Amino acid sequence: MEDCLFCKIIAGEIPSQHVYEDNWVYAFRDINPQAPTHILVVPKEHISSLAELTPANSVHAVKCLEAVPIIAENEGLSNGYRVISNVGEDGGQTVKHLHFHILGGRKLTEEMA
Repeated sequence: MEDCLFCKIIAGEIPSQHVYEDNWVYAFRDINPQAPTHILVVPKEHISSLAELTPANSVHAVKCLEAVPIIAENEGLSNGYRVISNVGEDGGQTVKHLHFHILGGRKLTEEMA
């Protein structure tokens, strides 16, 4: 998608702090981290959000989730981490490209708001 921030990051048009990549997934550090480790895991295929998943495209979300434990291990998050996907405006989604946040590096509170 031409105007998608994450598509531009994946294409190398916008710089990022890349931490992981395979044929399906690109992961990079969040520019506004909410924890000592805050990584965004995005599919290379543009899908707007979890709300847009279908049987035909769900493999892209699965590949992102399969990458999460690899990234977490590479980041030394052996004591745990949180994975979040915001969906829609009320869910706090600011970039309309499916992505998963990996948060860790300290004990996270139970509060989610």
